Amino acid sequence: MNRAAAVAGTWYPGSPGALAREVDACVSAVDLVPRGDVSALIAPHAGMMFSGPVAAYSYQAAAASKPFDAAVLVGPSHFIAFDGVALYPDGAFETPLGPVAIDADLAEALREDCPVVHPFHAAHRREHSLEMQLPFIKRLLPDVRIVPLLMGYQVRDTIVALGDALGAVARDKRILLIASSDLSHYFDAATAKALDARVEAAVAAFDADRLLALFEDYPEGERGRYVACGGGPVISVMRAARARGAAASRVLRYMHSGEISGDNSGVVGYLAAAMGTFRDVD
Repeated sequence: MNRAAAVAGTWYPGSPGALAREVDACVSAVDLVPRGDVSALIAPHAGMMFSGPVAAYSYQAAAASKPFDAAVLVGPSHFIAFDGVALYPDGAFETPLGPVAIDADLAEALREDCPVVHPFHAAHRREHSLEMQLPFIKRLLPDVRIVPLLMGYQVRDTIVALGDALGAVARDKRILLIASSDLSHYFDAATAKALDARVEAAVAAFDADRLLALFEDYPEGERGRYVACGGGPVISVMRAARARGAAASRVLRYMHSGEISGDNSGVVGYLAAAMGTFRDVD
């Protein structure tokens, strides 16, 4: 059963031509591409006009790397609360650029290896955090199959269990790990930059434990506002990337929504980063 696009025509263009042009425009503006072998990304998930120029940095880094067998997408659940991690196990995710097929074998292997992962189609129905990655995947990595995962309650046990499982699954395959997350939400621009700098520093240091400690400094209901709405997915992916051999993490771009809207009174932060083994940067 394919998952229908939920935010095409609202969060991003609904026609193939307009969407391709918008993705291409974001990618053409990228001026920092790491040289080396990318194994994981952090990318934001707001509307294309806001976060697309940042997400493009992550996907251009992946496109410049070696080809991938599959991509595992991990994002937060914004609409449904649940324990563990919701898997969409088979079929495809529809997009205006065509369907993005699911790697059912890899999805099943992950489900078997990780007790917190379970099929849960309903959690994916309205969720945008993974869907906003798909135009870039379809445009820049068109042959890559995906495994879509949504994290429910972002608690330590779930974060660690998923990170460990992603680090160990299918070690014979080249898997791109993608964490979908925005950073702080609805603070003035100066406050947002100060809050987001803490996350940026932990990512640049490739220090998942530091980021987990920062995440747990806040009550669970405040972590998305003060740290990152997808902080759990980011920490899991960082842990897994390290286990899969990534040696370093590069922050590629940071900006906030006020830089697009002109309204700095209540902004959302966006970060692009890549993990892997790097030689230098263009």
